[in-house]
Amino acid sequence: MNQASNTGVVAGKATPRGKFPHIRRAGDFLFVSGTSSRRPDNSFVGVQVDAMGTAALDIREQTRAVIENIRDILASEGATLADVVEISSYLVNMNDFGGYNEVYGEYFDFSGPTRTTVAVHQLPHPHLLIEIKAIAYKPAKS
Repeated sequence: MNQASNTGVVAGKATPRGKFPHIRRAGDFLFVSGTSSRRPDNSFVGVQVDAMGTAALDIREQTRAVIENIRDILASEGATLADVVEISSYLVNMNDFGGYNEVYGEYFDFSGPTRTTVAVHQLPHPHLLIEIKAIAYKPAKS
């Protein structure tokens, strides 16, 4: 692993909220754990909280941040988004599907990864609207 430590935790990314790696290589495949819009300081992209404590959540901003986080995690193993072969996306609300799908289309097209999108009851933080996990194929260097 390049920028990843031998544990698969990538420097400069939010520390996983549990004992699991950001990324794991198995032969020529890279498995990226479920990734959110959480920053290293534990704040979230796509969240604005007003003076009354009301949160405004933006699925487009969160989706973009999640995909960018996955891009950075893949880079730790010398891979890119073009190496992704499968995506699994988890949305808290299927009413957000349109905004998520719009941003997803900025990164991937019909030649990109296969994709499954499902609705979930909740994610590990109430400000999260989306989480994505990915599988990439990137032959290991001999």
